Amino acid sequence: MAGRLIDFNPELAYQHALAASRRGGRIGAVREAVGMTAYEAGRYDDALREFRTFRRITGSSIHLPHMADCERGLGRPEKALELATSEERNMLDAAGKVELAIVASGARGDLGDYAGAVAELEIPQLDINRAFSFSPRLFEAYADALAAAGRADEAAKWYRQIGVAESALGVGEFAEPDIMDFAEDDESDGYGAEEASDRDEVSPGDEVSPGDEVLPGDGASVDDEASAGEDASAEDEPSAGSEGEGPAYEEAGLAEDEIGVTERESSSEAGIEDAGAEDGERDADA
Repeated sequence: MAGRLIDFNPELAYQHALAASRRGGRIGAVREAVGMTAYEAGRYDDALREFRTFRRITGSSIHLPHMADCERGLGRPEKALELATSEERNMLDAAGKVELAIVASGARGDLGDYAGAVAELEIPQLDINRAFSFSPRLFEAYADALAAAGRADEAAKWYRQIGVAESALGVGEFAEPDIMDFAEDDESDGYGAEEASDRDEVSPGDEVSPGDEVLPGDGASVDDEASAGEDASAEDEPSAGSEGEGPAYEEAGLAEDEIGVTERESSSEAGIEDAGAEDGERDADA
């Protein structure tokens, strides 16, 4: 969050970084963030303290130019020059050395030494025929120092060179604007929605292979499928009066068996009575 806000609201960015330092105060990156946001917010005393803590934790002197500039901001240009001439400057890369030279030139100007301010910027990185990422800032600082020293003609030449360097590097007023194209996203979203709509719409006559998944919106509805399943189940189940199965048939069968047994028993009794009558007639004849 602090990194997003530092260019727009440095003070709020500092508060965010400060809150992070309460949880990770022994992490170099956290103390660096606090120092940078404090520096951008103009809190040079806090920034200087944080940069010193960062150097102690990490052993790195990459923020030596910021420390020297904080000394300038606190009204101590002599301290700034002491840092600029310390042995730690040899640990800086080319860009860091340029930044430190710009700070030292400003400190000389604060002391009224305008010739010394020009001399501080006459370093190997000051090349009018070559452009580096730091060249526009270096050319501008050198032109300002020349103008302050009363060398306006030379200053005008270096002011013109700023534009040449920016044009070669594609920065500043020559930087290409960031273009965000939303049309492609809209078209892709519309295509996806249209494709999804085409998948959902299935006409009743379309054939669906056995391996295809039938979605609720495809062809027949879920209610229709459920009704079809119930009809199929109803067809598979025999009715109560069907022949050969069912409790009703069993009851009916038992009833017929009982009736048959009764009829058979009656027939047997009738046969016995007939046989007894015939025996009686034969005895009477005898």
